[in-house]
Amino acid sequence: MKIDNTFGIDAEARALITYDSEEALLKALTDIRQQGEGLPILHIGMGSNLLFLSNYNGIVLKSNIKGIRLVKETEDEVLVEVGSGEICDDFIAQAIRRGWYGMENLSLIPGQIGAAAVQNIGAYGVEVCDVIDEVRGISLTDSTPHQWKCNELDYGYRRSIFKEELWGKYAITRVTFRLSKHFVPKLQYGGLAGAVRKAGLTEQTLTAEDVRQIVTDIRRSKLPDPKEQGNAGSFFKNPVVTKEKADRLLAVYPAMPHYPADDGKVKLAAGWLIEQAGWKGRSIGAAAVHDTQALVLVNKGGATGHDIQKLSETIRKDIAEKFDIELEPEVNFINTTDCTDLTDLS
Repeated sequence: MKIDNTFGIDAEARALITYDSEEALLKALTDIRQQGEGLPILHIGMGSNLLFLSNYNGIVLKSNIKGIRLVKETEDEVLVEVGSGEICDDFIAQAIRRGWYGMENLSLIPGQIGAAAVQNIGAYGVEVCDVIDEVRGISLTDSTPHQWKCNELDYGYRRSIFKEELWGKYAITRVTFRLSKHFVPKLQYGGLAGAVRKAGLTEQTLTAEDVRQIVTDIRRSKLPDPKEQGNAGSFFKNPVVTKEKADRLLAVYPAMPHYPADDGKVKLAAGWLIEQAGWKGRSIGAAAVHDTQALVLVNKGGATGHDIQKLSETIRKDIAEKFDIELEPEVNFINTTDCTDLTDLS
């Protein structure tokens, strides 16, 4: 059964099971244990941050849990529980319409709500962990429910506990967000602030709808549509380096984009580094670096996961040699052996 993924990799699984409730997920896990013949299990969302290196010799689970529920409301904020199968961008649009603010800068990032909580998606100075209150999930190994408060999830730049020690061990079922009823624009990233000025707007006249539209327009101008050219958006994380290393690089490349990061460190723009290394628009076979956004690797048609992996490793090698910086993929590489093994479970 073919696995949906935005890279357009022709990968198949032994079975694909979509569930629309916690009860349906529990039943599926019971059936897998009884009939799965020890096959590994992988949980996906929309496949927007996955690179399949081969067919998946196991069972793929996908959430279709819907629903948006107002849990609590005060004069200043709301707690809103959202099903993991809701499309993140659709929820952001609905939140703005209902006067719930805080996620505008994340507009048009592909994927489901559950995957957003796993990946800690971020853009233009906002990360989804800024507005997450609680995450609920079910263990893929013993079907027990669990819930985590935001401070238990070890959130960091494109990082969470679900990408590390809990990778592949839980299916996220619902996420509760803490959103403000007062719109405060976050314009610390120069590109967004510049686009606001270009639109003739100020912080005083700007609305959440304006921010959403501007962010959407920027993303559409820079990023290829996965339906037209397979990709997973940003392929690499922006590297975070010491101030000393950033200063050394700035002495050689004074125009290098750089931003303050935690603990006195400096975040660099991976796309700029890749472009300076001469990779923008180049390809290896059917795997290519996008011609307008060097941070995006694309499938020009017929590329395999290994083709894209080879391109990414070649780029990483060149960046390490030119800048002494190790780029880290944001995309998850998937082999059958990477996922939860239910062989010994009863």
